[in-house]
Amino acid sequence: MADITLPQSPNVTDGSLYLDGIPHERFAELRDTPGLLWHEYDGGGFWAVARHADVKTVSKDGGVFSSAVGHTNLWDLEADALEARRSLIDTDAPDHTRLRRLVARAFTPKNIRRWESTIREITVELLDDFLAKGSGDWVAEVAAPLPIRVILSMLGIPLEDADYLVDLSNYLVEGTAEKQSIPPDAFGNTTELRLLPFNSPASHALFEYGEKIGEARRANPQDDLVTSLVQAEAEDGDRLSGSEYRNLFHLLIFAGNETTRTAISHGAMALADYPDQWQRVLDDSSLADSAVEEVLRWATPVLHMRRTTTEPTEIAGTSIGAGEKVVMWYASANWDDAVFANPSSFDVGRADNPHFSFGGGGPHLCLGAFLARLEVSVLLEEMAARNISLTRMGDAQLIASNFVRGVLSVELAAEART
Repeated sequence: MADITLPQSPNVTDGSLYLDGIPHERFAELRDTPGLLWHEYDGGGFWAVARHADVKTVSKDGGVFSSAVGHTNLWDLEADALEARRSLIDTDAPDHTRLRRLVARAFTPKNIRRWESTIREITVELLDDFLAKGSGDWVAEVAAPLPIRVILSMLGIPLEDADYLVDLSNYLVEGTAEKQSIPPDAFGNTTELRLLPFNSPASHALFEYGEKIGEARRANPQDDLVTSLVQAEAEDGDRLSGSEYRNLFHLLIFAGNETTRTAISHGAMALADYPDQWQRVLDDSSLADSAVEEVLRWATPVLHMRRTTTEPTEIAGTSIGAGEKVVMWYASANWDDAVFANPSSFDVGRADNPHFSFGGGGPHLCLGAFLARLEVSVLLEEMAARNISLTRMGDAQLIASNFVRGVLSVELAAEART
């Protein structure tokens, strides 16, 4: 436990702080204070890691900074809840290495590229529909349906279930906020909420859905990702257990949907708010790749991730004991002016952009990073092909969450300029 006489961190965990965007001034105070600051939380607390270099240090060392001990939430879980909720992101080597080896083949750039034409077809349909209307809720009409339809196509799930799974994802996000709109027994749930990811009954529904489609693929294999998961086998005959498959399916639906949706939402708002930057992309196609990376940095869909120390260590001159929580704030590191020139500026030509929008690297680099980049890239390409300009029609409705930078809705107008 940290000495309470040490300098305390400003509050960055209150979900309401994020209703107006990332509280950049508070994170700047964290970065500018030498060493680390202790952040009180839920009767205990954690060390707040806010600088880019320090986030990278924690991310790279999965031995000292554990994802499995105590989970990756800000709060601690009981042992039974920890095991019930454990997924790929909540494991350490050798378990993490084993799980990643079993599923990584499906997420190689080569295999993801197989889906580019599908991504483009979905993107074209959604963009053309939005253009035909002229304006609307960008989240509901483009940002939400695009990634969920892509991941459902890859998984082999009927597209008519997309709205249902988007609703479940929205309820999961609510689980990271201060209150939920559904009762504990929603979707027929009888499991204690503490045993469910995001403390949400929507996790029960998603588990049931995943098990149903998994059983169908075991009986009738298809050329899809669910079949790959239920048939995944290492050279030594190792396979995913039932709970491992269930938690991985849950992770794929949430991460493959929510984080890319958030990137597309914030990216569209940035293009509307900084039309000169979008014009740069239209005028110079060589900026396409750097524009994608700047959209991802600007969006920073996941705001933080926790680790727990397995031995005494030191970060930025601060001594940290074994068993203490360390929280990496990507929402801060991606605006660190020691790394990013003019970080508060949206710059599609940013040449050096080592952002942490897929984690800080190391063993837990996001499996879906290439897929997310491809989806954003295709969207920008198709917007450029139509010479689309976006205009804000109102303020975005954001989610009161310290974990995901979710956007519930934002009204935008779209025009194909000639």
